[in-house]
Amino acid sequence: MSLTAHIPSHRKPRRSASKLAVRAGVAGGVLSTLAMAGTASATPSEPVAESTLEMPVLNMDLAADVSSSVTKAAENTRAAAVDGELNALEQSARTGAAAEAKKAKEDAQQKADAEQQAKDEADRKAEADRASRSTARTSLSSKSASSSEGSSSSEGSGVTAPATGSAAAIVNFARAQVGKAYVMGGTGPSSFDCSGLVQAAYRQAGISLPRMSQAQSSAGTSVSLSALQPGDILYWGSRGSAYHVAIYVGGGNFVGAQNPNTGIVERALSYDKPTGAVRVL
Repeated sequence: MSLTAHIPSHRKPRRSASKLAVRAGVAGGVLSTLAMAGTASATPSEPVAESTLEMPVLNMDLAADVSSSVTKAAENTRAAAVDGELNALEQSARTGAAAEAKKAKEDAQQKADAEQQAKDEADRKAEADRASRSTARTSLSSKSASSSEGSSSSEGSGVTAPATGSAAAIVNFARAQVGKAYVMGGTGPSSFDCSGLVQAAYRQAGISLPRMSQAQSSAGTSVSLSALQPGDILYWGSRGSAYHVAIYVGGGNFVGAQNPNTGIVERALSYDKPTGAVRVL
């Protein structure tokens, strides 16, 4: 065996023809390029003008702008929501206030109606009590008059003999008007004032009286309240300047057009005691 059999050879391997051809082509291309560059540099040419483009400056803080816009939009939305809620609360408050005012008005009206009803009831009761007392007094007076010896009349008792003749015509007419309305200046037939009733009643007996209560209180002759007869004219105030007149109908009662609330009524003398009386018949 040779002593150099295991020693590797240091001979370079042979390159293939194809690789050599490729390398040659590349080298040729490089040389051609260099030649063209040299020719170009040797040929004079006009200088190329250089221009500088100014690029717009961009605000790169886009994130901050977007955040500000979002925040502003959120604030506007929140403000709109608050305004809507306030408007709703205001509308609700107005509705509630209107309902409370209506309820308060209804309660006040109910209270007023109840008070008026109670007052009317009290007035009716008081009127009934006065009428009862008047009836009792009349009954007692009648008994006293009937027990008086040799008395042909009940002077001072408020009870007289039944009206006859002209007095009866006056009394009957006056009583027929009870329940009709009192109207200032009224002379009948559906309503009267005090002097209008007295004038109309006396007209039934063919007697013409002045229209006003002052003149009527001066007619005829003055008589005592203890000696009244049916048909006598009662007056309140001074004779000749009376402010109210009525007709004595006997039994201690009178008929008069009192006021707009009561209308024409029959009352006992004690209900509203007159100042004086005159006799025309």
